[in-house]
Amino acid sequence: MPPPIEVHDLTVSYEKRPVLWNIDVAFPEGQVIGIVGPNGAGKSTLLKAIMGLIPHESGWVKFYGEPLATQRLLVGYVPQRESVDWDFPVTVRDVVLMGTYGKLGLFRRPGRAERELCDRCLEQVGMQSYSRRQIANLSGGQRQRVFLARALAQESRIYFMDEPFSGVDAATESAIIDLLRQLKQQGRTVLVVHHDLQTAPEYFDSILLLNMRLVAFGPTRDVFTTELLQKTYGGRLTILSEAAEEVADTRR
Repeated sequence: MPPPIEVHDLTVSYEKRPVLWNIDVAFPEGQVIGIVGPNGAGKSTLLKAIMGLIPHESGWVKFYGEPLATQRLLVGYVPQRESVDWDFPVTVRDVVLMGTYGKLGLFRRPGRAERELCDRCLEQVGMQSYSRRQIANLSGGQRQRVFLARALAQESRIYFMDEPFSGVDAATESAIIDLLRQLKQQGRTVLVVHHDLQTAPEYFDSILLLNMRLVAFGPTRDVFTTELLQKTYGGRLTILSEAAEEVADTRR
């Protein structure tokens, strides 16, 4: 069985300036995987390039051995909240139902089965009582939960999440962690862009360390070390790296 995601020699440039160089990696199935690195390291760019949202100069990406064009329905996406127009006049239920459109096609409208799926996904993230509320009237944490529910409604095998923990309250953070664990138990593969070194050892089975180039990828216990973190971040986060190593040691 080919891996769920395989990336070969991926290079991405903005205005002819490379921001990702020669990324080669294959992600295993049934894991929650963190993409970790300093600001400007290309973490979100890597996610978008893998999903075909931005062009790349060289290399290729395959999903279960096939190009994205034939596997798009297998992929769910939770973007950064800052990239969404939250003033658009739609309700919570409308947003989650959008997750069913890919399988419905252009000419079918959501029916009873899709509405029931929508309700289950909202219940899973604790937002069913908000289904008729306009998304503009939600808090940041509530908005994040709605987009998680939309991704769940896609019923994908692979999920990409771009900083889902950024700026959320404790209740939403706990809900996201529970959801990640459920997806793992179901055999799903989840890639998460993450910036908090202190929580990374707790959240992820494997970690990809990135700073324009791939520094390391593997099980968290092997990759999340002071040496590799300093190689990724330089001397800027020495103290935090040492603290993160202590946290990693407690998990071994």
